[in-house]
Amino acid sequence: MTRNMTIAIALLACVGLISCGKKYRGVEMERLGPLPFVILAHAVSADGCHLAMMTTNAAGKTFYVLVDGKAGPQFDAIADSSLVFSADGKRVAYAAKRGGRSVVVVDTLSGPEFDRIAGAPCFSPDGTRLAYVAKSGARELVVVDGASGPAFDRIVRPPVFSPDGKRMGYIAWKGERCLAVVDGQAGPEFDGIKSPLLFSPDGRRVVYAATSGGKELVVADGVRGPKYDCCIGAPVFSRDGKQLAYAAKTGARELVVVDGVRGEEYDGIVSAPVFSPDGTRLAFAATKGEKQFVVRDGVSGPEFGGIVGPPVFSPDGTRLAYIAKKDKKRLVVVDGKAGPEFDGIGRGDPVFSPDGRRVAYVAMNGGGQKQFVVVDGLSGSEYDEIAGNSPVFSPDGMRFAYIANKGRLQFVVVDRKSGPEFAAIAGGPVFHGDGTLEYLGMRYSGLYRVKHRF
Repeated sequence: MTRNMTIAIALLACVGLISCGKKYRGVEMERLGPLPFVILAHAVSADGCHLAMMTTNAAGKTFYVLVDGKAGPQFDAIADSSLVFSADGKRVAYAAKRGGRSVVVVDTLSGPEFDRIAGAPCFSPDGTRLAYVAKSGARELVVVDGASGPAFDRIVRPPVFSPDGKRMGYIAWKGERCLAVVDGQAGPEFDGIKSPLLFSPDGRRVVYAATSGGKELVVADGVRGPKYDCCIGAPVFSRDGKQLAYAAKTGARELVVVDGVRGEEYDGIVSAPVFSPDGTRLAFAATKGEKQFVVRDGVSGPEFGGIVGPPVFSPDGTRLAYIAKKDKKRLVVVDGKAGPEFDGIGRGDPVFSPDGRRVAYVAMNGGGQKQFVVVDGLSGSEYDEIAGNSPVFSPDGMRFAYIANKGRLQFVVVDRKSGPEFAAIAGGPVFHGDGTLEYLGMRYSGLYRVKHRF
């Protein structure tokens, strides 16, 4: 959601924002509870179906979190950037302070006390485990499942779980040396570690980029790779974890390294390499002279004035899309074919439908004053803004939805038809396996769960 949610909800009624009388066929609305007078911070679950809001009591002296309208325990302070949901949206965690001591709260239960909690807690992908960085005296440590790990001078990045949740790692400073700690075991020390830890999708492998003696190298499974003048961006695994790729610089030239094999050299690598979902294809953006292009499986595509962001594979890996610059215009290229030109392409990458047959993206004209969604090359209605994490496709690819702003109202557009209006769409939209569309809407009268049934 793009608008600031730190608002006095009572003002919404005064400006006549909400119209409740219009009926929408197939739309169900469930009121989850009232909205607090002031929302100081918020978090939305990944599925867009749950909302956590931090607020304060009338006197402004104690703070608490509401999850889907239900209030949790009160504290002297809550770190406004610490609110996080588990991936399935069933659990929530945040850092809070009471009596000068800091704790992490999971759902409604407080953990051990520390001098300070650094950053936000981190759930494992399955939501069963939790890790966070805490400070005790002048030292920092990682707490995993309530148990404290070894203390270091500084923990530089948040803890990272493997996709299966069984492994966990983080990066720490020990004096003037930097090291990775994986599964409680400290790895080799370096001058610095410049990328986050990355586990392979199967959790068996771990990789990061480090600096040593003025050079950079990639460390995979504890094994040091060759040194380069620079490692550009972070290493990436294929989905099966068998392949590893990264961009590197040697002298004035840049190249992509795949499983230790150096590829063709270019004037520059514009985007990090991307594997197709099945791991059989690789794409990245590169430059030669004043032109940029996407390289797919070693073959260069059409040249443009620039490539914006990384290329995107369809779920089945057979198609490829990316955003390109042509003079002062922007366009989306799909399978090497340039689409219509616009004044701009909105934030986010092009989105493929699950079956890979359709592609959608946000575009704008009129100097960015009006935005619209382009699906299969056809532009939809113009709005003041296309907001949120959208557009999204249904599982069968037949339907699409996105959040739009018109004046001070927000609503979800489904297959080019506008849904009920709200002061804000707080979470979603998301299509479920049965095709139902769900999202959260905020009105003066409360927080609502909205479902479209087709």
